[in-house]
Amino acid sequence: MSTYTIQGATGEWEVVIGLEVHAQVTSNAKLFSGAATAFGAEPNTQVSLVDAAMPGMLPVPNRECIRQAVRTGMAIDAQINQWSRFDRKNYFYADLPQGYQISQLYHPLVGEGHLEISLDDKNPENTKRIGIERIHVEQDAGKLMHDQHPTMSYVDLNRSGVALMEIVSKPDMRSPAEAGAYVRKLRSILRYVGSCDGNMEEGSMRADVNVSVRKAGDEFGTRTETKNVNSVRFIMQVIEYEANRQVDVLESGGSVDQETRLFDPDSGTTRTMRSKEDAHDYRYFPDPDLLPLELDDDFIADCRASLPELPDAKRHRYETDLGLTPYNAGQLTAEVETYARFEDLLAATAQKLGKSEKDVATQVANWSLSVAPGVINAVGDEGKIEHATTASQAAILAMVADGSVSGGQAKEVFEHVLKSGRDPEEIAEAEGLKQTSDTGAIEAVIDEVLANNADKVAEYKGGKGKLFGFFVGQTMKAMRGQGNPQVVNEVLKQKLG
Repeated sequence: MSTYTIQGATGEWEVVIGLEVHAQVTSNAKLFSGAATAFGAEPNTQVSLVDAAMPGMLPVPNRECIRQAVRTGMAIDAQINQWSRFDRKNYFYADLPQGYQISQLYHPLVGEGHLEISLDDKNPENTKRIGIERIHVEQDAGKLMHDQHPTMSYVDLNRSGVALMEIVSKPDMRSPAEAGAYVRKLRSILRYVGSCDGNMEEGSMRADVNVSVRKAGDEFGTRTETKNVNSVRFIMQVIEYEANRQVDVLESGGSVDQETRLFDPDSGTTRTMRSKEDAHDYRYFPDPDLLPLELDDDFIADCRASLPELPDAKRHRYETDLGLTPYNAGQLTAEVETYARFEDLLAATAQKLGKSEKDVATQVANWSLSVAPGVINAVGDEGKIEHATTASQAAILAMVADGSVSGGQAKEVFEHVLKSGRDPEEIAEAEGLKQTSDTGAIEAVIDEVLANNADKVAEYKGGKGKLFGFFVGQTMKAMRGQGNPQVVNEVLKQKLG
């Protein structure tokens, strides 16, 4: 990524970015109650008495929510605080039935950590370290719906009390691209760990985007915070718009107000929501209904032991153990589903061919990243993705490896598989898609091609070496593309001397 600056009338401005990502914890219940958390339920059907703040109800921390937050902290190499405490953040709004939010301000569960972002997809080793200040757990508020009635707003408390991890970065990002890379990498880690599904469209993961601008080397400027941005593309748009807006304000002699803003995805602009509150505005104090969290060594050890192989470690293993290129390794490990499909297909193909996984890794990687997606896109609605089983794709790759079908024929076989679900080997036989490796049959065709083109044979032997490709083409045409190109080349070389 090149250096990102904004060219103003008075010179270049640098953008300073920090993100507060709210990630919904994957768990069987809410943070302090046993209510369900399924997305899309009918309004107010997933609300316990605790969530609705009925008098006398006492919160009880959900052990799984705490466990998932600790595992997330470990995945970003952060400090795990074995003693932490819940605080009340006091504010009054119609979707907050308690009149306060239970959060963690002074003693968070997870302290400082970091993650490495790639600055160049083609070279994953070109990285930048982004600091993470903390992860604290807190409960979500409900939701106001303003479009259900002409004169009233409705309140849905299904999300009230849902467990969130607030992952607060340091102001270490300097471009929209870096912020996008950070969110994608963080989302990948959360999904590897299983602590959040990362579904930004459903609100499982959203970001508050803090942006300020300054001349290079100056102190940080006044920042604005744009709330609840729910896609990587929108986060990048917010930064682009807000940075340019602030430069215009400063260069016209004004000052940037510290405020909370909202993003309008239709226009790609932000607008003022309210003046930015400071911690004292919320009158934080320790929650009197909750004891401090004290994590013992066994709990910490169990959390650490449950962690999977993480994206960076998996990418390095693919490069060193499987011999994949940095680019392919990076692409294959970016998403949980991608690496899972690749590893299943790799194991199945190696077993079918009786080879090591390293021997077939490059072939499987190229198929997984390029060939198969291309065929699936080309077939479109005519095919069914459920037909693209691991077994069927392994069978196709095995036929390519043993010379039964060519690369082009493999694509045709896969098309038939997607459309019909038939066995790949049966398709290759029935549809005439097997290539011929029989040396005798190929020799007979080549003899005929050379006899019919005696003048060109003479030219070739007289020094026109480029005609070799002509003979290959004529042979493949005569064999309707079913000749094994490697055998065709070998036989031609022998025949032509």
